[in-house]
Amino acid sequence: MNKGELTSALARQAKLTQKQARMAIDSVFGSNGIIASELKRGGRVQITGFGTFETRRREARMGRNPQTGAQLRIPAATYPAFKAGKGLKSKIRK
Repeated sequence: MNKGELTSALARQAKLTQKQARMAIDSVFGSNGIIASELKRGGRVQITGFGTFETRRREARMGRNPQTGAQLRIPAATYPAFKAGKGLKSKIRK
């Protein structure tokens, strides 16, 4: 399912217009949305029964260029992560 299909499904299920559904999705999941803003501040977003969005830290490490075999330093990075909740896991397992 892509964003357009998600928008259509949300509009149908919540009885919204396509425009309202798109705005709702962008407000929550967009790059400037609620989840991204909270993660940027270092927080986490927990949706009971669905899962938790959080940031994780990856330390700097040495890597290898696969083409040349030369060693290179990979800098430390903070990245977004999602951990599925119990409700979502049990729904998928059925």
